[in-house]
Amino acid sequence: MKHFLVLIVALVSFQAIGQQTDYYLKKGYVAEGYDVTEYFNNKALEGNSKFTTEYDGVKFKFVSQANLDKFKANPAQFVPQYGGYCAYAIADKGKKVSINPETFEIRDGKLYLFYNSWGTNTLEKWQEEGPEKLKGQADAAWNNVKYNR
Repeated sequence: MKHFLVLIVALVSFQAIGQQTDYYLKKGYVAEGYDVTEYFNNKALEGNSKFTTEYDGVKFKFVSQANLDKFKANPAQFVPQYGGYCAYAIADKGKKVSINPETFEIRDGKLYLFYNSWGTNTLEKWQEEGPEKLKGQADAAWNNVKYNR
């Protein structure tokens, strides 16, 4: 019995290690189920549950088999920065904040998602205050919060 408990603890620990970062997973998917490959076409489109995959221990949804295949060929290219949490909130407060999956920016080949609700559009603040400066702040802050759930 003792060995069985040790095995269970080891398996649970191993599974937790499999996911390298904390992701924003409202609706059970990264980017609330929006197709992360479509952002690179400047479109925010909700994926279809017929086209899903897992990467880094989390689920992604796509609008088509072609987009799913594109993601599988190079997933790191499409994964949103900061686990899909609001880039501005990570930079400004060092806090994980939810996003509006239709508020995004592609900058230097990377996907950034933002909060946009109750009259606050953090993408606008990000652009007004200077994305290059804020990106540096967010990168530093993310190193401190990315594993905190």
